Amino acid sequence: MKLKVAVLFGGASVEHEVAVISGIQAIMSMDKDKYDVVPVYLTKDSEMYIGSGIGTIESYKNIPALLEASQRVTLVRDEGEVYIVPFPKQKKGLFGKQSGIGGSVKDRTRIDLAFPIVHGKNVEDGTLAGYLRMLGVPFVGSDVAASAMSMDKYASKVVLKDAGVPVLPGIRFNTGDYRDIDAIVERIEAEIGYPVIIKPVDLGSSVGISVAKDRSALIDAVDDAFTYAHVILAEHAILKLREINCAVLGDDREAIASEIEEPMHTDEILSYRDKYQRGGSKGGGSKGMAGVSRKIPADLPLEERDRVRTLSVRAFQALGCCGVSRLDFMIDEETGALYFNEINPIPGSLSFYLWEPLGMSYKELLDRLIRLALARKREEETLTFSFDSNLLDGASLSGAKK
Repeated sequence: MKLKVAVLFGGASVEHEVAVISGIQAIMSMDKDKYDVVPVYLTKDSEMYIGSGIGTIESYKNIPALLEASQRVTLVRDEGEVYIVPFPKQKKGLFGKQSGIGGSVKDRTRIDLAFPIVHGKNVEDGTLAGYLRMLGVPFVGSDVAASAMSMDKYASKVVLKDAGVPVLPGIRFNTGDYRDIDAIVERIEAEIGYPVIIKPVDLGSSVGISVAKDRSALIDAVDDAFTYAHVILAEHAILKLREINCAVLGDDREAIASEIEEPMHTDEILSYRDKYQRGGSKGGGSKGMAGVSRKIPADLPLEERDRVRTLSVRAFQALGCCGVSRLDFMIDEETGALYFNEINPIPGSLSFYLWEPLGMSYKELLDRLIRLALARKREEETLTFSFDSNLLDGASLSGAKK
């Protein structure tokens, strides 16, 4: 009997379009002999839709038309199972609006597992994982805490520094600090100096990231970063920079590293345009991270390659990740120093292109991810989450109004 897998992609994120590409890439590559795949599109308003066009990339050229032809749905837990059901419709009655249950039993679809393929804040940061955990459905990828920690560039630095992974020091600012931008600038100048890189603390795909070499550019960079996030991070900017990436597959018990890559870029940093838009009309923009110009394997000595791969596994497990993640490192060509930059708990295109050189097909990668999710579910079923007692029996709230 096939496993029913709901692939959830899109979401309320600035990386929405990238997630659509990643999600449909995965849907096309899943083993249809093993899995009955249900594509579930998450709109930018966090609404869920299913339908015949949802799993087809061409349909997203006209999203309003796609939604009009699709069925809005939600996830419901009932008698220990999780179902995709039609979204409850609002009916006007004698006393105003009344909610009707969306559809009958025959309209609902039971799912065995959820496969979230989402990128960025509001989805990849543990928000969607928390929703799926509350429903009690097994899901692919890192759990709530690991997802949140991974997406917070400052918090992950703190954890990984303690784990012996080399990181650049950074300064964290929030919107309360932003009320005095002069104080922000003065602190950065005093503790970091120029050049400095400013980035939102919890976004990916290089959104809102800028390098500043003087005060005017720094003010612009801080303003730009705060348009995307409530918390930002300032670090020393490495100008003679090589970026090296490595993916890791597994969990906290066992994990393996992929081949390493060096993404190529036209700007001082690997920009959103470099990642997703350089293909232009020839279709590169529809390939997600798989369309980035890159060297695989990266041109590094064997000893340095092994170090990157070892540090990647160490960081992945120190953060408590599960599934597949991509870890991005920086090499300062002036000093030769290697630093961890960030981790992507659900990387663009699931980094399948980093596993293919090691002989692992995209289909096999997806299969392993599903098996990891099911193994975690089996392990969790051995844990105790409640006590056989009722503290409410006989409880009273003294002083409460009667």
